[in-house]
Amino acid sequence: MQLATIFLGFIVFGISENIKGPAIPRIQFDFNLDEKQLGTLLSLNALGYLIACSFTAILVRKWGIKAVSIISFASMILSGVFIYVSHTYPLFASSYFFMYIGNGMLEIALAILGARIFVKNTGTMMNLSHFFYGLSSTVAPLLATGVMSLSVFGHVLDWRGMYLVMLSLCLLPIIAALRSKFPGDDLPHEDRTSLKTLTRDPAIWLMVLILSFGVVSELAVGGWLVNFLEKAYTWDTVKASGLLSAFFLSFSLGRLLLGPLTDRIGFVLSLILFSAFSAVCTFIAIAGGEGLAFFFAVSGAGIAMIYPTVMAFIARRYPNGSDTAITFTVTLMGIGSVIGNYVIGWVIEGVKNAYGPTTQLGLLRGLQAGYGFIGLCAVICAASGVVLYVYLKRKQELI
Repeated sequence: MQLATIFLGFIVFGISENIKGPAIPRIQFDFNLDEKQLGTLLSLNALGYLIACSFTAILVRKWGIKAVSIISFASMILSGVFIYVSHTYPLFASSYFFMYIGNGMLEIALAILGARIFVKNTGTMMNLSHFFYGLSSTVAPLLATGVMSLSVFGHVLDWRGMYLVMLSLCLLPIIAALRSKFPGDDLPHEDRTSLKTLTRDPAIWLMVLILSFGVVSELAVGGWLVNFLEKAYTWDTVKASGLLSAFFLSFSLGRLLLGPLTDRIGFVLSLILFSAFSAVCTFIAIAGGEGLAFFFAVSGAGIAMIYPTVMAFIARRYPNGSDTAITFTVTLMGIGSVIGNYVIGWVIEGVKNAYGPTTQLGLLRGLQAGYGFIGLCAVICAASGVVLYVYLKRKQELI
């Protein structure tokens, strides 16, 4: 039941984050939103996530991980009901924001659950859990499109009904959680690692760097790859989207097949090797031009390993304070990833202007520089891993 809660939890988490793609055009049409309003709506994701980061660990300490997990799943279902009945934009925006707060709570709750349960083969199990997230993320847009066209009692579900149906799947992990007992809630408060103790450990700050740059490198691909291929190599949307799908396939297979390797060679060494592999593939793809563009997809297998391996490291290093350590790390990661995506935009614009803002060469060099920054993030991720490796080896605390 513990495994069912985590695996089902990651499946519904992936679905809730990735069903918006097919729904966004219909939402924009129904509420007559311009691009700026749409951008604001989507930015609620990051804001809700950061707000959830600020209080989830406190609730875990007060009520226990079981209660907080059930509350986060239940809030997702409730947000689906609110979205279904929202026929004015302010009510819809509020419901959407509430969904993302639940989403943020869910991400932290699942990370804490994994840290407490996976005491053996931690790297393998963390990567396997995140594989389910990748799997559901891949099928979520297709499922959402199918559900939106369904008719129930003569009424087409459309996007509102789709959100209600898809978010109601959170009932499955609630049932599993109710039948489970999770370790760690009975640990006395004086035995838990405090935030003050945590922030004095250089290892946690290096983890923040590794995770932030790793996640920027990971998420930026979804936002920039299709744009890069269409504008730099004049690929059509179908061909460019196909390569993005290949990236996500490589990403998911990496977590499924390479997870056991992290336990075998060590978490810190894994972080160095996998992030370096992703960086090398990215730079080969940029330097090799259109003929070697498939290396963009191959890079997914490396960068996929960063997030779950960091979670495995935290679970092993801070067994009595994993909830505090995870919340601290992912909060700073969230801020870092928002800044990182803005920097990519600035790099593209700056280089494009330097080469000529209206020329094809300027556009190509700008896009290459922007994508080069994505590769550089993976390099910084690997370099931070080397510093962490040296620090822990000197203290004989290598994991």
